[in-house]
Amino acid sequence: MEPSGWLTFDVHAVAEALEISVDDVQTYFTDGRRVSFLIERRAVEAMPGSELAPSEGAGFDLIDSEGGYWEVRSLTRGGIYFCPSYMVGAGRSFEEGGFLDKLENIDGYFVTDVTQFPEMPYWIIESNIVENWWNEGVLGNSSKVSKSKFLNLIDDV
Repeated sequence: MEPSGWLTFDVHAVAEALEISVDDVQTYFTDGRRVSFLIERRAVEAMPGSELAPSEGAGFDLIDSEGGYWEVRSLTRGGIYFCPSYMVGAGRSFEEGGFLDKLENIDGYFVTDVTQFPEMPYWIIESNIVENWWNEGVLGNSSKVSKSKFLNLIDDV
């Protein structure tokens, strides 16, 4: 699958607007944890008629023009995970039932390769594709895959 589109940024304009260095912009915008909130807002523009979830605590990030729910995820040097964010991090654990519930309750994922900043490809991937990957055993045991594995998987879609 080719990228669904590209999110582009003017690094120098961002640095000037934020009054930080170009190097700091590069560092910030390639860290999925830090840039995710901005990517969510750009995803709204990329999916016409969509809007942000009503709160940060919602089980999704975007609502599309037809009322479908979407998760926004960043593909980083460390890879990407598809399970709910409450299952990722220190002291947290993966639970297959919660992951499968997530897949049933969302329409899919808006995945952006933040490592390519300032011209970042994104893919709009329906949840049934991720569910197929899980059922085929190609996702890691916690639904995480490396960047190279994700790119190989998405190339085959």
